[in-house]
Amino acid sequence: MKIDKHLWILVLVCVINSMGFGIIVPLLYSYGKKFGLNEQTIGILTATFSVAQFFATPLMGALSDKWGRKPLLAISLAGTCASFLMFAMAQNLVMLFAARLLDGITGGNISVAQAMVSDTSTPEDRAKKFGILSSAFGFGFVIGPAIGGLLSKLGLQAPFYFAAGIALIGSLCATFLLKETHGKVEAGNKNQETRNGNSFKNKDTHNRKPTTENSQKSKRKFTFASLITAIKMPVIGTAVITGFFLTMAQFTMIVGFQTFSVDKLKLTPSQIGLIYAGFGITGILMQLCVPLITKLIKSRTVILLLSTLVCLVAMLLTGLVSAVFIFIACMYIYGLFNGLRNPMLNAIIADHNDDDMQGEILGVNQSYASVGQTLGPIAAGLVTAISVNTTFFLSAFFILIGFLLTFRLKSKEQQTA
Repeated sequence: MKIDKHLWILVLVCVINSMGFGIIVPLLYSYGKKFGLNEQTIGILTATFSVAQFFATPLMGALSDKWGRKPLLAISLAGTCASFLMFAMAQNLVMLFAARLLDGITGGNISVAQAMVSDTSTPEDRAKKFGILSSAFGFGFVIGPAIGGLLSKLGLQAPFYFAAGIALIGSLCATFLLKETHGKVEAGNKNQETRNGNSFKNKDTHNRKPTTENSQKSKRKFTFASLITAIKMPVIGTAVITGFFLTMAQFTMIVGFQTFSVDKLKLTPSQIGLIYAGFGITGILMQLCVPLITKLIKSRTVILLLSTLVCLVAMLLTGLVSAVFIFIACMYIYGLFNGLRNPMLNAIIADHNDDDMQGEILGVNQSYASVGQTLGPIAAGLVTAISVNTTFFLSAFFILIGFLLTFRLKSKEQQTA
């Protein structure tokens, strides 16, 4: 791929953003215990962030469609900075919840960043760029906990102040280094539509109304009904629901990984941290290989289908094994092929979406992913009463649903082609 300075600046911003998130998440429980946080309220605290993000992310994306990507990304990162500062200066549990609520409300930076990538991509290189963006987020999540652990030796507040500082740096980078992408692309697309009235015939919106009405689309008001209408779109809706179940599977697996590592394998916290870091790295490596994979296999749906099948087999085997090295091998195989999920799904959604709705629809996708991140651990917690291994079988069940939905996704793509 030719050097894209704009893309690599966006990658830097995403690494900074996800690194800040990775720094504070492992410390939430231990820090909150000072204010009376317990095993039950930590789940509510996590859900507060996810619920706020569910409603706010598509709104942030829609506003980026209207006002531009750059200001919304900068505002979102500034809100994250403020939430970390609130956490560091908290005096009670109420302030902790207010901080997580603020971070959830302004946490639409993922969908805005994805929309910026979609704006500057062609259908041919879109999956490649989404793969690079996903690996940037993954890299930040991998190194974040390690940095947080080191900084916590200076005091439990230190990681939160550091995370606030790098979120501020990310906001400044977005403000002064990134170029706006939305307006230029929209103008270019209008010229292209003039030359070719059938340019959108392969999208979910191929039956949209004439250009005179289409030019007023940017003036339409966002409503939360888009959370429902988006999943009714043939290709986009199927892709969003597929992503929802695959995200549930991943976060169900994470609970199983943590409990199995401690209760069955008797691993130390440092060993668990190293294994989990390796799991994150496998996904990053696969995401960096997306350009090669898309050259070998042209259909993104086929790539998604094959990778999901491998994930399903790996997760079933994980639930059957007890030896530590075989367990780690199965986990890493799952992590490797699960790394293809987001690049493929995001590219499919972007390919079948109008350019003036990229932020909103990608935001809806991220909203459902946040719900999956919440429901997965809850479901895992319920089945651990049976056995720890049952968690992996539940994860495999969710993957199976995603695998079957991928066939439907391929069928819907063929119908709209």
